[in-house]
Amino acid sequence: MATTLVPETPDTPKIPESGERAPVFSVRDLWKVFGPKAERIPGSAEAELPAGELRARTGCTAAVREVSFDVQPGEVFVVMGLSGSGKSTLVRCLTRLIEPTSGTLKIDGEDVLAMDKARLRDLRRHRAAMVFQHFGLLPHRSVIDNVAYGLEIQGMGKAERRAKAAEVVEKVGLTGLERRRPGQLSGGQQQRVGLARALAVDPEVLLFDEPFSALDPLIRRDMQEEVIRLHHDEGRTMVFITHDLSEALRLGDRIMLMRDGGIVQLGTPEEIVGSPADDYVRDFVRDVPREQVLTVRRAMRPATSDEQDGGPALAPGTTVADAIEAVARTGGPARVVDDGRCLGVVDHACLLSVVAGLDGKGVAAA
Repeated sequence: MATTLVPETPDTPKIPESGERAPVFSVRDLWKVFGPKAERIPGSAEAELPAGELRARTGCTAAVREVSFDVQPGEVFVVMGLSGSGKSTLVRCLTRLIEPTSGTLKIDGEDVLAMDKARLRDLRRHRAAMVFQHFGLLPHRSVIDNVAYGLEIQGMGKAERRAKAAEVVEKVGLTGLERRRPGQLSGGQQQRVGLARALAVDPEVLLFDEPFSALDPLIRRDMQEEVIRLHHDEGRTMVFITHDLSEALRLGDRIMLMRDGGIVQLGTPEEIVGSPADDYVRDFVRDVPREQVLTVRRAMRPATSDEQDGGPALAPGTTVADAIEAVARTGGPARVVDDGRCLGVVDHACLLSVVAGLDGKGVAAA
């Protein structure tokens, strides 16, 4: 089975420090098995079998295998993997659109698996809104009425929900198109309507299931920018499913890479690119421009006494690409400074070593 790399073990969830909010989603040992007597697979000897052998021996498919992770408030948590990796099944398990086979699943500390039908409706209508690849717009309704649909389901009055929908329409850049119907819109405009409909109910978390994969590259990039802008403006928690590495690196605060239903690696974009967990991840990130993802935290070396106060100052999150430009302008080392304290320095040698995938001593990094 693939190695699961998570910040803490499934049996010992992180306890929030004083004043720190609990995870929005907390998932431990989650399984989703399709097939006869699926509930017998988790914890059995067959659970360790590769996917093909498990199907041959039991007739079951383990779409999600012993998955554990937390989604922190305000983060963009990306789940990435190829087709069949289990990522879309997983995101549907979060609101029980697909029923998990076993494990624990909580939202804000509340047990999702123990929710009755009424509580689940509340979860899906108010707390976690889905944005799908296929927009699911109502073809005979206008843009404004499509956006207001979730509010209508909640029982909000017509005038109030239209006013709320108009605010969200403006927020996603659809002003002037309120009276058009979906068939009169481009693919990108339709996806903006889908996004606006999800935002209108003011959910705590947005769940995106490969929402932009059917769009052409330029429109897709525009929609990614829209997600980045909305997250910057609102700080809303997002879980984003994608098979596209560049999209994952662009959007994610953390990325969980899946294969055959299990977690291969979980970390920041810099950790995924700079320290791939195995050959599978290494192959995924092979063509990524490292200098665009890695930061001076990874490249810096200790500063000598003469270097503590001289040269340009860079924040620890500065990319290697930007640091190369800063060093080239001055011809000397640049200091990495955080809260007025010099953490180290970067020069041409250490920056280029990181770009080349070396550890700064001419040795290939793991």
